[in-house]
Amino acid sequence: MSNYAKENISTKQPSASQETRLPRANGDQKRARGIETPPRERTQKINGSSLLDFSLPKSARVRKPSEFRRVYAEGKRFEGRFMTVFIAPSAAGVQRLGITASKKAVGNAVQRNRTKRLLRETFRLSRAELNELETKFDWVLNARRSLLTVKLEKPLEEFRQIVGKVKIFESITKTGENDVIK
Repeated sequence: MSNYAKENISTKQPSASQETRLPRANGDQKRARGIETPPRERTQKINGSSLLDFSLPKSARVRKPSEFRRVYAEGKRFEGRFMTVFIAPSAAGVQRLGITASKKAVGNAVQRNRTKRLLRETFRLSRAELNELETKFDWVLNARRSLLTVKLEKPLEEFRQIVGKVKIFESITKTGENDVIK
């Protein structure tokens, strides 16, 4: 050992009574012990089945690139301020939705995700109007940059107007007239 250690560091061990802490009946009352803590109150469980009503099942989605290409090639186009809508008759027998939000048209990923959420919610809230259509369509909604500056009400109103135009288009095609819908 060095001289400094011999002079400054004690080699005596402390007695057991100095270091030992014994639990007392009235000691350390501020802090509850781990074993004695009451179980945490848990939040109420979410009923998952009620949330399923709001989701869009896979059978109601246009998912494959070939399906998108078919709707673009064979479908009818409707222009709006917040979106461009393409429709083509669906072979699935259900209204199906596909959404596109390109980087060029909308912007970065955060903005694209927001526009897609808005369009999905618009479609979901318009189910009553869509169920009034006799023909089941594959819908492809292309987002526009102007969708970023508004809340849900305006795109919802515009989509419902487009569904009204689709009803007119549907009745015209059944009667055989070839008028152009604007």
